[in-house]
This record gives sequence, structure tokens and C-alpha cells, in this order.
Amino acid sequence: MIYKNQDHLVVVLHEIYGINKHIKDYCQFLRKQGFKVLCPNLLGKEKHYDYSQEEIAYRNFMENINVEIEANKLKDQLKVIRSDYKKIFIIGFSMGATIAWLCAEADFIDGVVAYYGSRIRDSVDVTPNCPVVLFFPQKERSFNVDRLITFLNKKNVESYKFNGEHGFSDPYSAKYNSLADEEARKISLKFLEKV
Repeated sequence: MIYKNQDHLVVVLHEIYGINKHIKDYCQFLRKQGFKVLCPNLLGKEKHYDYSQEEIAYRNFMENINVEIEANKLKDQLKVIRSDYKKIFIIGFSMGATIAWLCAEADFIDGVVAYYGSRIRDSVDVTPNCPVVLFFPQKERSFNVDRLITFLNKKNVESYKFNGEHGFSDPYSAKYNSLADEEARKISLKFLEKV
């Protein structure tokens, strides 16, 4: 079967835990919509972290992963394959959302969706060259969501705030909110189809 979106690539960027069941399921969800999906391993290790290892996973992120370097590596990789696809989108979760946000400045990315990218707050000076959809929880532990949304209120950026906490779209997380996840997925699909 040939799907209508096979000439559209969606790059899925995982959160600090790595490519776990949530990320694999999300990639499968996109494939069922007909998209080609690429999911690079940003941790550089085979096994993902369990949710009970949140502190270790976070420490690994802070000590070993530079989001700017990862964004530049990803942009270099995507530039090489750009001509193979009609459109290239990036969807990121948490750490991956921040990397996706940084990639939005590239003129060859067609759209970005970023789920609870709390570290976007460190890069509010980014000016996206493509449409961007940002999903935030009602409240974050380390910053004021409404204030960040105000800073990010610029051309090409749409921000949404959902009931729930950081991780509301991960069905394997204790912070999962099925209504917020369903709404975010609808908005994401509509975005991928219209851009």
C-alpha cells in the first residue's frame, strides 16, 4: 500500500529517557498516517532509561548532551537528504523539543512540533523560518509557562497550553493526560497535513 504522505519525512526526537516504548509507539502512530519516520538516538547508547531513573537520565542530559551541537548535527544530516523529500518536519519531546526548536531556524525544515520543551526558555532569541507548534503543560516546575509563551509569541509560532504536567502525552508516564494527548495529536496531524 502506498500512503499519501510517503514523500514527507517526520523526524521524531526523544526526551531524556531515549527511544522508549512511548517514542516507538509515537513513531508507529505517524507511520500509520503514511509518513516516513526517522528517530535518531540522541543518547548514543543502546538501552533507554526507565522512568524510575529520571535523575540519572537528567544528569546524563545535562552533562553529556549539548542541544546546540545535536541541532547542528541533525541539520547537517537533514540537509544531505533534503532533496529526497517533498517536506521535512521535526517533532520533539522535552529535550528533543528544544533541539527541534533550534532546528526551526533552518530554511529547509518545513515545520516543527515541540512537546513540553522546557529548555526552549534558554533560546527565546530563535527566529523560526518555518511554522512551529509548541505544546506546554499548564504548569512547569522550573519556569512560568505563560511568561515563556509571551516571549515566544512571534511570527510562525503557535503555542498551546494543556491541563497536565510535563509528560502529559506519554501514556507510560504517571503524568499522562489522555485528553491533552488526544488534542495535541489532532493539532499535530492537522499541522502536518496543512503545512
